Amino acid sequence: MESVNMRHLLKWRRQQSPCSSITYSVQFQGEFELTILNGSWEDAVGCQQVTRTECDLTFDLGSDSDYSIRVRTECGRRVSPWAELGRPFNRRETILTVPAITLTTMGDALQVTFKGLPLTVGVTVTIWKRGELVRGKSSLRVITVQQNPLHIDALQEGAVYCVKAQAHLDTHSKSSSTDTQCVSITGPGPTWLKPTTVTVIVVILAGLVFFLSWSVTHCSPEACYAYFRKEPQPTALVSPAMIGHYRSLSLCPCKALLSMSSVPVDVL
Repeated sequence: MESVNMRHLLKWRRQQSPCSSITYSVQFQGEFELTILNGSWEDAVGCQQVTRTECDLTFDLGSDSDYSIRVRTECGRRVSPWAELGRPFNRRETILTVPAITLTTMGDALQVTFKGLPLTVGVTVTIWKRGELVRGKSSLRVITVQQNPLHIDALQEGAVYCVKAQAHLDTHSKSSSTDTQCVSITGPGPTWLKPTTVTVIVVILAGLVFFLSWSVTHCSPEACYAYFRKEPQPTALVSPAMIGHYRSLSLCPCKALLSMSSVPVDVL
């Protein structure tokens, strides 16, 4: 049984047999199966009649109880006796590796990110300002996967802070500590930077609005027509009835002019 960072993998050797299609099946029995289910054995999910010689039991072994595990060989309808693991396995025996951490500074804050943390594993983070660890001035933070990444703010500008971490599983298993990593805190930046940025943006927007307003008010008819020319609607989009309506409208002014020209001069 191999268990690293709460990933539990059962492995076995392939059997020498004249059978051309050997498969394997795995079962487990924990405290729940032994006491509540009257000593029954449960089939391992994804490890029934498989051809590979390993089985991932990470999700099957879901408690801190002792588990008995067994495997058998199958060749068609013929099956071998169950081969049981030498002793019960408990997931608290898992081996925890050193967590991988990344430090990122953001103004007067520090972000500590952990990669590949198992769901049930916690991390103890030790943070101190360089030169103060020997005087016992350090801060301990215990986090879980849900709190990853760890954010630490209100740090001293210009100071160098160091971090090391250690993974743990309750009090039963701990990893080795990471190498110490140190970073310099740059601070939140000049106080005038944000107001200056806002002022520059406002000036640029005001200048743009003024330019557009001046262009519209001082635009000559020829230039305006060139920039704001309206394209005629394609005739394919106009129905025959509408075309006739437009033609009648275009003829009306002509008829009015003709009727006006026929009025006697003395009437006018």
